[in-house]
Amino acid sequence: MWGCGAFWGARAPSQLQRWLLPASRRRRRPAAASFSASAEPSRVQALVYGHHGDPAKVVELKNLELAAVGGSDVHVKMLAAPINPSDINMIQGNYGLLPQLPAVGGNEGVGQVVAVGSHVTGVKPGDWVIPANAGLGTWQTEAVFSEDALIGVPRDIPLQSAATLGVNPCTAYRMLMDFEQLQPGDSVIQNASNSGVGQAVIQIAAALGLRTINVVRDRPDIQKLMDRLKNLGADHVVTEEELRKPEMKNFFKNVPQPRLALNCVGGKSSTELLRHLAPGGTMVTYGGMAKQPVVASVSLLIFKDLKLRGFWMSQWKKDHNPDQFKELIFTLCDLIRRGQLSAPACSEVPLQDYQRALEASMQPFMSSKQILTMW
Repeated sequence: MWGCGAFWGARAPSQLQRWLLPASRRRRRPAAASFSASAEPSRVQALVYGHHGDPAKVVELKNLELAAVGGSDVHVKMLAAPINPSDINMIQGNYGLLPQLPAVGGNEGVGQVVAVGSHVTGVKPGDWVIPANAGLGTWQTEAVFSEDALIGVPRDIPLQSAATLGVNPCTAYRMLMDFEQLQPGDSVIQNASNSGVGQAVIQIAAALGLRTINVVRDRPDIQKLMDRLKNLGADHVVTEEELRKPEMKNFFKNVPQPRLALNCVGGKSSTELLRHLAPGGTMVTYGGMAKQPVVASVSLLIFKDLKLRGFWMSQWKKDHNPDQFKELIFTLCDLIRRGQLSAPACSEVPLQDYQRALEASMQPFMSSKQILTMW
């Protein structure tokens, strides 16, 4: 399954490699003055993969030694970390950013600061933190990270919201804001509406006064899913099959044609999104779950002047400074506090039961996100 992310062949250096070396090969830095190291090294449980492949086969629960805290480091006890499609893609080796191996899995999560180095000024013990970038390795009970690899988040938001804050809601917000100058009352159409991004799009769009047309795959419990998405704020929920029917012309007599389409599927699904876009509209692709190319009609491009764009949150971070990402995080936290943005439906699974969580995350029609808990 392709996740909601882009696929390039670039390989990025990992910040994790040093922490995965055997103790005999790891260069220890002296502990900072503000950190009291115990005589016995702490043992860390982590989900590690040494080569790419099927996550159920290559991911192992291992004991690692916790590195000493240097002057610019932060000792973090992880609290919760989700399993996202991008995590699966990274383990499989078909993602746009691949850490050096062996690596700890997980690109997202929330942890609590235990101790900080003498040069750390941005966070303090007790604070909650999330990764600043992908590839940090959040599927572990605790870790030592550099301060610039973390962003502090407020503790007055729900734990599940904090654990799932840095990827899907950020992607949803940026796609709604960056491609079309949408006004209250405008429409947005999206597929994969039940995904983490899709649920965030529904809620953020509602907060902005935008209407959403949400496309989902048909399934046995389709009415239950439709009701759940409408409870989140979805204006309209239709199946892929319904979207292809001629009757959709009547639907758009009462609903403004969307100026923005968000595509996480590709193939026929993305072609249907394009067909219903308003003239001059934009389709943004941020995933390819169908593993099929986006096919755009020549006539639609010429006579409707439609635009095809792509979005990858990791690239957005590279193109913007860290303060802009922090501002985005705080904007989303405000929506959470106001009750306008909640975490996706989640199933909490202890880290030790990771195999069950990995298998569940790759099942079709999964309606809840698997979250690994570390306490």
